[in-house]
Amino acid sequence: MNTVDVVIVGAGPVGLSLARLLGLGGHSVAVLERWPQPYPLPRAVHFDDEIGRMFQSMGLTEEVRAVSGPVTDCYEWRNADGDILVSMDWSQPGLSGWPMASFFSQPNIEKVLSEAVDAMETVTLMRGVEVTGLDEGVDSVTVTSADDRSFSARYVIGCDGANSFVRSQMHTAMHDEGFFFDWLIVDTQPTDDAIWSPQNWQLCDPTRPTTVVSGGPGRRRWEFMRLPHETREELDTSQRAWELLSEWGRTPENTVLERHAVYTFAARYADQWNRGRLALAGDSAHQMPPFARQGMCSGMRDAANLAWKLDRVLRGDSRTDLLDTYTSERKQHLQYAIAMSVELGKVICVLDPDAAAARDRRMIAGEADPARVLPVTALPVLGAGVLADGIDIAALRGTTAPQFPVGSGAATALLDDVVGQGATVVIAPGVEVSADVAATIAELAGADVRTVRFGEEAGSGIAAPTTLTDPTGAWSQWFGAGGVAAMLVRPDHYVFGAVARPDDLPALARQYRDRLSTSVPAITGA
Repeated sequence: MNTVDVVIVGAGPVGLSLARLLGLGGHSVAVLERWPQPYPLPRAVHFDDEIGRMFQSMGLTEEVRAVSGPVTDCYEWRNADGDILVSMDWSQPGLSGWPMASFFSQPNIEKVLSEAVDAMETVTLMRGVEVTGLDEGVDSVTVTSADDRSFSARYVIGCDGANSFVRSQMHTAMHDEGFFFDWLIVDTQPTDDAIWSPQNWQLCDPTRPTTVVSGGPGRRRWEFMRLPHETREELDTSQRAWELLSEWGRTPENTVLERHAVYTFAARYADQWNRGRLALAGDSAHQMPPFARQGMCSGMRDAANLAWKLDRVLRGDSRTDLLDTYTSERKQHLQYAIAMSVELGKVICVLDPDAAAARDRRMIAGEADPARVLPVTALPVLGAGVLADGIDIAALRGTTAPQFPVGSGAATALLDDVVGQGATVVIAPGVEVSADVAATIAELAGADVRTVRFGEEAGSGIAAPTTLTDPTGAWSQWFGAGGVAAMLVRPDHYVFGAVARPDDLPALARQYRDRLSTSVPAITGA
C-alpha cells in the first residue's frame, strides 16, 4: 500500500494546482487520474488576475505567460445592429497585478502544470488509475482503484469533475439554481491573418445569442445558443458548426475546426464541500454558466483555500477543524460568482424580439457603463471562517488583497516576487508604527508572518521588515481610499483583516494567531 499525506482524485487544472501547492510545502501527494492520457481538446479558456497571481505563487509565471494571451482592449456586448450595449475595459492590470483577463487552451495549461508536478520529488502523478473505493478511518482514508491498487492518505480531495466519485461517497446534496440553457461550443484555429476587434465580445441578438472570444494564442472560440426548435443532436454536428461559422466568414479554407460540443449551462453547487477526511474542489463541488468566465477560476480558488489550510494541519500547526472553514468560506464566495453568471445569462439569453429591444434601449441609455447597465449583485467575499472580527474594517474582511508593483533597491516587481509567499502584514505608506506595537506584532503573529512597510529606510522598530517603495503610487491610493493603516493578508491572498489605526495591529495579529492556534476550542467566524 502506498502511503501519502494527500490523495487528489483528478488531474485537471484544479487537481494539478492543488498538488503543486502542497508539493511546494513538502507534503507527499498522489494524483490519481482515471484517463491514461490528458484530454487533448480545449475546454476552459479564461483566467483572471487573481488566478494569474496563483500561478505566480506556484513559480509558473513565465510558463503560463508563454501559453496564454492577455486581453489588451475592451470586452463588449453588442446588439444585432452593432450598437455597443456595454463595454468593460480589460486593458489594465487587475487588483492582483496580472491582466484582468487572459485566454488559453486548457491542454496547454495542463501540460505546464503536469510538467511542474512531475518535477516534484514528493508528488506522484498516476494516469489510468480509476478510483473505485474510499474507506474512511479515524486517522486516514484507504483508497482503492479498479486495477487493485491501494493508497493510504490522511486526506482525499475530489477534483474529479461534475460526475465526481468522491462526491458520491460524501453523500452531500446538490443545490440547483434552475438555470439551464444549451449552447454549441466551437473551437477553431484560424489559418489566416484575421484581426479581431474587439478581441472578445458578446452578440446579444435574439435570433441567435453568440459569444466570440479568444481560445488562447492562435485559437478562436464561438458559442452559439441552441434555439427552441433545434435539438441537441442536430446542432452538434460538424456540418452545422460550419454553417454557423460561415456567417462569421469562417470556412475550411481559412479555419481548422478543432472541436464542437453541446453543453448544458447549469448553476449548481454541493451543500457540503468537506466532510471528515474528504473534500471537493472545482467542478466536483460546483458548476456555473460561463457568462462571467469564473468556472475554472472558482475551482482554482478552492485549491488555494484548501492548500494553505491542509499545509498547517498536516504540519500540526493547526487543529483539524481549521478545514471546516473551507466550506463556509468558499461556498459563500462561489454563490456570488454563480449569481453573477446567472444574472448575466438572463441578459444574454433573450430570444423574444420585444424583450431584446427593451433590453437594448435600457442598456444604450446607460452609455455602455457596466455600473449602470449590468445586474447589481453582491461583491465576492469569503464567508465565515479564518477572518478578523470586530476590530477591523468590515468592508475589506475576506476580500481579495491587492498586489501592486513595489520598488526594492533599483528593481521594480510585483509584491510576491519580492517578499515571497505566506501571510503578510502590509503597513500603508507613511504610517508609523511604534517599537512596542511592532514587537507585539512580531510576537503574536509568529515566524510565518512577514511584515512589509513602505519607505526609503527600514525603521519604526519592526523586526526584520521588508522595506519597499511605492513606485506607481498604487499602494498609497488603495490604502488611502479605504482609510486603511495596515492589513493582514492570508497565504491565499485574501484579507484577514484591515485596520484604520496602527495601534489596532496587535489585536489583529492576536486574532489571526487564535484563529489558527492548536490550543483554541474552535475556529470562529467573522
